[in-house]
Amino acid sequence: MFARMGNAWQIGKECLRVLRQDKELVVFPVLSGLACLIVLISFALPLWATSNATGIADGAESIVTVVHYVVLFAFYLVNYLVILFFNSALISCAIIRFRGGNPTVSDGLRAAWNRLPQIFSWALVSATVGFVLRIVESQSERFGQIISALLGGMWSLMTYFVLPVLVVERTGPVDAVKRSMAMMRETWGEMLVASVGIGLIVFVAVLPAIGLIVLGFMGGALLGGVLVAVGVLLLLVVSLVSSALQSILQAALYLFAAEGTCPPQFDSSLLEGAFRTR
Repeated sequence: MFARMGNAWQIGKECLRVLRQDKELVVFPVLSGLACLIVLISFALPLWATSNATGIADGAESIVTVVHYVVLFAFYLVNYLVILFFNSALISCAIIRFRGGNPTVSDGLRAAWNRLPQIFSWALVSATVGFVLRIVESQSERFGQIISALLGGMWSLMTYFVLPVLVVERTGPVDAVKRSMAMMRETWGEMLVASVGIGLIVFVAVLPAIGLIVLGFMGGALLGGVLVAVGVLLLLVVSLVSSALQSILQAALYLFAAEGTCPPQFDSSLLEGAFRTR
């Protein structure tokens, strides 16, 4: 147990080392966050208007409800498209680096743009699944949340390698899901252990931010406000770094699982500990 936790920590540190080598990779989570914010602002008014329609006839209310679900699905679709596009760009850059190249932001954006049809198709599938899970969750506050969480977790595991498959192999969403599931079956071990290392690094990095926020609320108005602002900014930076590290890990594990090669930036024995072949 402790040995695996140690391996997870080392894998997280190696992902962080890759990010230090290519600091520009953080640009992709920043762009994704800004784009998602624009999407949210764009959909906020129509979502609010269609979900708070009152004082209208029953027939019209049914139409408004349908319109609300259509707008909600469109929001899911655009949001997923934005997130998947920039994640694909980041994964493309990570794979270029793992294969000995020297990636730039434009390289990642170009690769994602060239795979836009595949990304859009997968965004459509992801939006549909997310939309359905949201409906399931809304049907029952407690039971629906449990079912939605279980199904969502299973879906995340099944599709863990889909995005790298789309980026590298340029398959459609159905074949990508099949490929992802096959890779999980063939090289399944304790893949999630690898993510624990990043989680540990993020946890350690978040502690100072939380401490600053707590001190800020306990302090005076001026100093407290500064401390809270710095803490919130630090949390934002940690979130961006965490997103980049997860994509780097995903790219490294994909290459190891799909091609049997360990990126030179990683210790092969650590990845073999994350994947235990059946």
